[in-house]
Amino acid sequence: MNVRGKAFVFGDRIDTDVLAPGPYMREPLAVLASHCLEAVDPDFAREVRHGDIVVGGDSFGIGSSREQAVQALAELGVGAIVARSFARIFYRNALNLGVPALVCADLEAARGDELEVRPLEGRILNHSSGRGFDCEKIPPELMEIVMGGGLMPWLEKRLAAERRA
Repeated sequence: MNVRGKAFVFGDRIDTDVLAPGPYMREPLAVLASHCLEAVDPDFAREVRHGDIVVGGDSFGIGSSREQAVQALAELGVGAIVARSFARIFYRNALNLGVPALVCADLEAARGDELEVRPLEGRILNHSSGRGFDCEKIPPELMEIVMGGGLMPWLEKRLAAERRA
C-alpha cells in the first residue's frame, strides 16, 4: 500500500490541540476536520486532497491522547503522516485508524513536493527533488491493520473469518 501525494510540511511539536482544536470537539467530524491545523496553516484543511502527505518534525502529535486528531486528518483524506518522531499514543492511534505513520529522521521535503511513501519498504521518494529517503518500516502485522481500514474493521474481519472456520 504505497501512498503518493503532495507534501504539507509542519515543524516540531505539532500537538493534538492544533490537529483537533478543543472548541470544535463537540461538532461533527467534518466540522472539526475543517479546523485541523488552522492555527499553524489556515489554508491546510481547504487545500489538502485525498492521498496528500503530512510531514512533521519532532514529537508530532504530542499532547492529549485524543484520537480525533488522527480522525480529522483521515476525514480530510490524508494518505500518510511522516515525521522525525511521533508521540507514542498518536502514532498508535494513526495505525489503529488506518493511517500509515512513518518515522523518517532525514526526510527533506518542502510544501507541495510530490512524495511517495512506501510503508512496507521503509522508503520515501521525493519525486520533486529526485531523492529517496530511508525510514522506519511499518511492521507487516501493523500494516495489515492499516490496510484493513484500521483496528476495528480488521478485528471484525478476523473474527468473522474465525467464526466461519
